[in-house]
Amino acid sequence: MKMRAAFVASEVRIGIRRNLTMTFAVMVTIAISLTLLGIGLLANSQVRVMKDYWYDKIEVSVFLCGSLSESPSCSGGPITAGQRLAIQQDLQALPVVQNVFYESQAQAYQHFQERFKNSAIAQNVTPDQLPESFRVKLKDPTKFNVIQSAFSGRPGVDTVQDQRAILDKFFKLLNVLRDGALAIGVASIGTAMLLISNTLRIAAFNRRRETGVMKLVGATSFSIQLPFLLEGVFSAIIGWLVSTGLLSLFKLLISSKVAPLLSFTRFFTWSDVWVASGELLGIGLLISSVSSIITLRRHLKV
Repeated sequence: MKMRAAFVASEVRIGIRRNLTMTFAVMVTIAISLTLLGIGLLANSQVRVMKDYWYDKIEVSVFLCGSLSESPSCSGGPITAGQRLAIQQDLQALPVVQNVFYESQAQAYQHFQERFKNSAIAQNVTPDQLPESFRVKLKDPTKFNVIQSAFSGRPGVDTVQDQRAILDKFFKLLNVLRDGALAIGVASIGTAMLLISNTLRIAAFNRRRETGVMKLVGATSFSIQLPFLLEGVFSAIIGWLVSTGLLSLFKLLISSKVAPLLSFTRFFTWSDVWVASGELLGIGLLISSVSSIITLRRHLKV
């Protein structure tokens, strides 16, 4: 058993040394391919993290009638204290509602000034121009229609606004970018498989005399093909190690340079990097094994 293992290891070293340039090209291609696919996987994790973070903060804004409101439901003038209390009680009674926060015109003006403090528009807005509102936190952000159907058009209510509609457009863009990254990664994996196949085909041709002798002395097909298969696996592992290093460098760049500038959101974690790395290892071994087996069956006549 030890002699067989030593012989196989020797054959692998010989094969790599004979085709060093091609083997190096395979490693580089696999590394690049797995890195591109890994970026796509991390982009998918990023979309998931941001959805969890932002959807948890989504609120439904129920804007109340003010002196400047023009909605038909505000034809009776600004909201009365009785209407305001009734709306608040009805909101709190809904099963889909988690919390209800009241924002007065003065508070709305303060928040507006904080948000646009460096803009000229902040100097042209007065407290009476901003409506009072209820900020409604839902247990399930997708249940906006419950609030809309119950309060849109109700006397005292100007408009009902769902923040999720704004975020959905943003996440649609992120999904397109994620799908594009994954598509590029998958296409590059196909390129790596072709290169592995061509490298093994050349190796099989260069060592056709040795394999012929091995067959004559009674070696099995598996023992003849095994060194070639291990060459592909070895290249895949080296490529995977390089891709994991590049993804780790990418994570460090995000954490040190990007995250401090975009502190209003969250980014994928190191756990996501390790999970993606594990998936890439499985993919790398799979593509090297599949392409090797198919190539050896077609071009290594034993």
